[in-house]
Amino acid sequence: MKIKNVLLSCLMLCGALTASAQEAKTEYVHNPYWYIQLQGGAQYTLGEINFKDLISPNVQVTVGRQFTPVFGARLAVNAWQSRAGVDYNEIATYVQGATGTGTVTAGTPIPAGTTKVKWMYVAPGIDLTFNLSNLFCGYNPNRIFNFSVFAGAGANIAWGMDKDNNWENKDLAIVHQAAGNDNWKYYFQGCNDGTKVRMFGRAGVAADFKVSDAVSLGLELNANTLSDRYNGKRANNWDWYFNALAGVKINLGKTYTTRTIEAPKPVERVVEKVVERVVEKPAPVVAQPVVEKKEPFRRDVFFQINRTDIAKSEANKVKEVADYLNANPNAKVEVTGYADIGTGNPTINSRLSKLRAESVFNALTKQYKIDASRIKVDYKGDTIQPFAKEVDNRVAICIAE
Repeated sequence: MKIKNVLLSCLMLCGALTASAQEAKTEYVHNPYWYIQLQGGAQYTLGEINFKDLISPNVQVTVGRQFTPVFGARLAVNAWQSRAGVDYNEIATYVQGATGTGTVTAGTPIPAGTTKVKWMYVAPGIDLTFNLSNLFCGYNPNRIFNFSVFAGAGANIAWGMDKDNNWENKDLAIVHQAAGNDNWKYYFQGCNDGTKVRMFGRAGVAADFKVSDAVSLGLELNANTLSDRYNGKRANNWDWYFNALAGVKINLGKTYTTRTIEAPKPVERVVEKVVERVVEKPAPVVAQPVVEKKEPFRRDVFFQINRTDIAKSEANKVKEVADYLNANPNAKVEVTGYADIGTGNPTINSRLSKLRAESVFNALTKQYKIDASRIKVDYKGDTIQPFAKEVDNRVAICIAE
């Protein structure tokens, strides 16, 4: 007896675990959305003088759109200031080695130290963005940290380059001439030529830390490359500047919705308790009456794609349901609408399944005068697919008993 009770308890526990494992699941659905981003930081313009002398302030304003959980695009306007400079000691050392003197012409010495310049710029560009967190870890709008990469191009518009001393371009050109070597092309060109427009390419990485559904804090590092002479020097190579930025990102509108996927109904398991009985003498055999289990009455009313009206070929099924209800006054019917998951979307399919069930309800109550209290209406959209064949799931199933 004890062993049988233990086995019975184990079976009941397994049934409870199976039921809990089949609970409905919630799925996140991405909504395309716009966002704006405000950032500030610092820029380093690649050059030959001290690192700290090439650091300048930097700001960026961004408007973007996230099309999918992974892919997006943005318009980013980066602006403020760039810096560059010349190390005169390096020039003097080179000229002395080439000509034996530290002056360009009589009475024109090469200055000591460095010359530093700065100028203003604005650089609008378009980038393509890729969210690597969603790409490799799956879409989750509640993720705290998101890592992205981006790449793009634009135009750099620069103006107002000023040197911090009075040594003119022509003097630097004389230094170049005195060196006697065309490989030495280390002098300012175009410092005072007004506004310059150059195309640039950009790539970088970004890290966003979620504060709420609408707000996140972000860090960004980007590298930008332009044609030669952006920094005022001719060196026969590409010029570079690098930006480190921090700021706030604000999402506009609802970024996601949720949908519930219902779990299939668990198979009911009936566990009969075995009771031992001690019988001292054989009991008389009594014939038990056979009770015939009556199957519920069912009709499946099928619909055409994207339709909610009852086709003529299906109308007789509705009449058969009405005849059954009239023949069985205590019977009630449950009408459940469905839609196939292969077409439409969850919102459209939910509406279609509801209207299909209501079409059968209206026919029973209005055409065949069945009392509405005897009819229960339900709809499942595309969350449940009662048939294996996709087109058969455009249906309203009527079960009466």
